[in-house]
Amino acid sequence: MTVTVPRLSLRTKVALSFALLAAAVTVLVGYLGYEAAARLVRVDQQNIFSNVVQDVRTQVSQQSLSARDYGSDADHDGPRDELSRRFRADVQVLGPGGRTADRGQPPLPVSTADRATARQAAAGHTTQSETDIQDERYRIATVSFGQGRGAVQVAQQLSDTEDLLSSLLQRTILLMTVVVLGAGAVGWWLARRITGHLVRLTAVAEDVARTRRLDVAVPVGTQDEVGRLGRAFDDMLGRLARAEDDQKRLIQDAGHELRTPLTSLRTNVSLLRRLDELRPRARAELVDDMVSETRELTDLVNELVELAAGQRDAEEPVDVILGDVVAEAAARTRRRTGRTIVIRADDTVVRCRPAALQRAVSNLLENAAKFAPAGHDPIEAEVNGGEVQVKDRGPGIPASDLARVFDRFYRAPEVRSLPGSGLGLAIVREVAQSHRGTAFARNRDGGGAVVGFTVGSEARSD
Repeated sequence: MTVTVPRLSLRTKVALSFALLAAAVTVLVGYLGYEAAARLVRVDQQNIFSNVVQDVRTQVSQQSLSARDYGSDADHDGPRDELSRRFRADVQVLGPGGRTADRGQPPLPVSTADRATARQAAAGHTTQSETDIQDERYRIATVSFGQGRGAVQVAQQLSDTEDLLSSLLQRTILLMTVVVLGAGAVGWWLARRITGHLVRLTAVAEDVARTRRLDVAVPVGTQDEVGRLGRAFDDMLGRLARAEDDQKRLIQDAGHELRTPLTSLRTNVSLLRRLDELRPRARAELVDDMVSETRELTDLVNELVELAAGQRDAEEPVDVILGDVVAEAAARTRRRTGRTIVIRADDTVVRCRPAALQRAVSNLLENAAKFAPAGHDPIEAEVNGGEVQVKDRGPGIPASDLARVFDRFYRAPEVRSLPGSGLGLAIVREVAQSHRGTAFARNRDGGGAVVGFTVGSEARSD
């Protein structure tokens, strides 16, 4: 049989940890405090008793005293009365041979050692012992008068001191219990304050996992680490929501754009069944159309894949001279198009993904080559700081289209007859944004267009 151990919540763990820590500290402090107080009390009582016994020894050594001198008197001014007033001690007097001459209150026991002390010839000889009298603990010292004249017994009651210490211990335990319970309550309150936002964040995360909805409100009220976690979680959900929207829009736009070449291919394929019936010229046109549509479809799919990959490109950023990136892209475009490309570049160094930047520059150059007729002024590529510009002398961009030329699949009505997918400039914008920059387009004085992008704060100039 498997026993399932219930899991403790973070709130309970924090409260228990706080209570246990407070309990450990309280018990330790209470124990050390009690031990110190008990030791001081016991040492103080011992010192008082020792001083009194020493005074008695000095007194009997300097004076020739006997049992009669320590007996009770009506005037209450004898040595015995002085001891009782000073020390609140129980005094008992032993006569020669150890006989009890004057009993104490309560009577003190007389041992063999005490009788031997009473018979001592030397004054001040002392024996000490501890014993129980009527269920009370006493400390007893017996001091001889000398010359066998007897001895005086001085007793200190220890039970009063122990009762005091017992009461102190009970109060200490009670105080420790109150402190531990209070610490537990405060720990639970603090745990609720600390983990409250985490509990709400957990509920939001579980709701997102259950419903797959990303448009949920995330509590981010505090400014501490939990608040930072909430803001990071809210930002993550926002990015995921935008990514999901971009993905849906990309799929919708891709489906729309793929439908046209696929429909044309399907029509041409159906004509292949009647290939024998077509004239040679019609056959050649059919094959040319299929080749062109296949190439366009391939380019479109490649651009879709590259655009969908976006910033997930695994290429690591490195420091490069931006002009060198533009020069390599221009050399490739020259080979493809046969167009003249003039480059003017400074020595700006940027931290970037070189392949992505080359792709963006190539798209700009090929776009310029497509719209600027051959035989006109050369295409110009300029690098100034962290900015790349490609200039042409084509027809320019209608003012109404300037704000939309970087949208995915957007193609102005005037150029829809030309080959292309409408993704080239969208890729330029994606690359610029991934490098903390922006893409821009404007018409050029004297005719033509200027299209380019900037590389953001990571750019620097040597």
